[in-house]
Amino acid sequence: MHGILNNSPTAEMIYDSMPIEGKVNLWGDEIYFSIPIVTALEPDAREEMEVGELGYWPTGQAFCIFFGPTPASDGEKPVAASSVNVLGHLIGDIEDVRDIPYGARISITRVD
Repeated sequence: MHGILNNSPTAEMIYDSMPIEGKVNLWGDEIYFSIPIVTALEPDAREEMEVGELGYWPTGQAFCIFFGPTPASDGEKPVAASSVNVLGHLIGDIEDVRDIPYGARISITRVD
C-alpha cells in the first residue's frame, strides 16, 4: 500500500524519521500504531476524517490509517477518538488495508 504525505509540519517530521516500524492496533476501521514522534495538534487538526486519510494522533503518539467507520462514527465516515493532524492519504485499493491483522508488524518507508 502506498500513500502521499502532505507538506504539514507533522508529515515532514514523520518523513524525516522514516523508516518507522510499529505493531498494528485496530479501532473499528482504523489502524493505528505508536511512532517516535512527539508534536502538538496543528491548527487544522480534526476528528472527522475521510476514508483513506492518514493522520497523527498526538494523544497516543500514533500514526493512523482511516479506512472506514470507527466506534465514534455515526455513519460511514471515520471519526477519530480525538483530533488528529491530517498527514495525507492512501493511494490504491483501500480494501487491501482490511487484510492487515491486529498485531502485525507494519512499516512506513520512503519510496523515491
